[in-house]
Amino acid sequence: MGNLAHSWQVYAVCFFAAIGGFCFGYDTGIISGVLTMKHFINLMTDGTQIELTSLQTGTITGLLLAGCFVGALVASPSAEYFSRKRSIILGSCIFMVGAGIQCGTRGYAMMIVGRAIAGIGIGMLSMLIPLYQSELAPKEIRGRLISLQQFMITTGLMVAFWVNVGGDKIDSDASFRIPLGIQIAPALILALGASFLPYSPRWLVSKNRNEEALTVLANLHANGDKTSPYVVQEYEDIVHQIEYERSVAVTSYLELLKPGLRRRLILGILIQVFQQFTGINSIMYYAPKIFQQAGIDGNSASLIASGVNGVLNMLATIPAIVYLDRLGRRMTLISGALLMGTCMLLAGIVMGACGEVNPDPAHPGSGDKVVDMSGNKAASYFCIVMIYFFVAGFAYSWGPVGWVYPAEIFPVSVRSKGNSIATAANWLMNFVISEIVPVMLSKITWGTYIFFGCCCGVMSVCVYIFFPETKGRSLEEMDSVFTGSVFAFRAQAAPNIGTVEINATEKVESKEEF
Repeated sequence: MGNLAHSWQVYAVCFFAAIGGFCFGYDTGIISGVLTMKHFINLMTDGTQIELTSLQTGTITGLLLAGCFVGALVASPSAEYFSRKRSIILGSCIFMVGAGIQCGTRGYAMMIVGRAIAGIGIGMLSMLIPLYQSELAPKEIRGRLISLQQFMITTGLMVAFWVNVGGDKIDSDASFRIPLGIQIAPALILALGASFLPYSPRWLVSKNRNEEALTVLANLHANGDKTSPYVVQEYEDIVHQIEYERSVAVTSYLELLKPGLRRRLILGILIQVFQQFTGINSIMYYAPKIFQQAGIDGNSASLIASGVNGVLNMLATIPAIVYLDRLGRRMTLISGALLMGTCMLLAGIVMGACGEVNPDPAHPGSGDKVVDMSGNKAASYFCIVMIYFFVAGFAYSWGPVGWVYPAEIFPVSVRSKGNSIATAANWLMNFVISEIVPVMLSKITWGTYIFFGCCCGVMSVCVYIFFPETKGRSLEEMDSVFTGSVFAFRAQAAPNIGTVEINATEKVESKEEF
């Protein structure tokens, strides 16, 4: 039975929790501009260099990602023992400490310590928030509410790009201290406000706090009415599922490797790895350099082009919030991968055919190359438009669904563990991409776009073959979704929205392949 008139409280709670996504997005966007600011470079190098070395840049960027990897793994035991809500507060506080150290940095060593600490906080939030949202959201709009995480990430990126444009005009240390300090504000708001958020009803039931869970469900979905048929059905499904999981002792990380859960773990990891191999973070981390290669002259012009890119990224996330629960995860992922792959291939082909590949004047004798598109403005504008379309394609598809899918496919007893491993895989691949993309842009230039275009093609095929549809299914119904053939294209379409009760006996008898 569906509750079509969902209470405004569930929207408000999930939107507020998504502020953690803003912290992640802002930090990702702000560091790309800070690394090129002359006052920041002067402080990091004691005035001995006019630009940071690739090792210094990679360390400042990479240590945040390493911290995120650790944070995503630490978040699982924290979410189990301290609750999802309290762990979000903890992650916010850790991020604030790291951001404060960065803002007040006195040198290179202090900066990288701040980056690592902030990374732990971001890693925790990136895992906890989709998990928390998935456990509060009704199945009919779960995709929409978890997509708010990606919307806030893109909002943070957009704000960061324009803060960078403003900071570029300041001729003092404030040019980088203000942008780095701003990120403390949303983390503080989240840390203070999260104390007023409800606990996850599924976590409450797992701790035998059933009456509190029923109250939370009633407040979120029926304006406090505990007798609402929707609330009663949801509550009973949660209780039955957790009782079943207790009876079969599904609690440890090793359980994720058993046939019943191994397929879900692999798919959760793959979707996070694939999200990085779309090439999106190569665009976000190195947007100014990429736009310069595509033909936009000057640092300010490339920053502004990156800012426009950030606005587009945010706006293109809105269709996912509105339509994801109608279109489904599979169609959204496949269409997004095909659009992104086409854009990357076209950009690479045109750049290779119309641009001139020359030695990089900034690093003579190194073998590094740059693409010069200045001789063909039409081709350079075409490449820029393709990059914009690529970003839009990611924003409505792999951006939000990459967070939605892993957060909804695991049983409650190992949901935090499974989602933790999947999120850690995302950060690990994020680190790999951040390390290899500068080399690819310098060595194979336009071939970088061909590579990511081909990756997107492979991803669309994998989703079609292996990833089952989860729209319209409650979290307690995921056992039935992943029972049967590993080939998702053979599976029947998901039933109309409604609760399909699967009792413990049926669950014990069903076996999931793979």
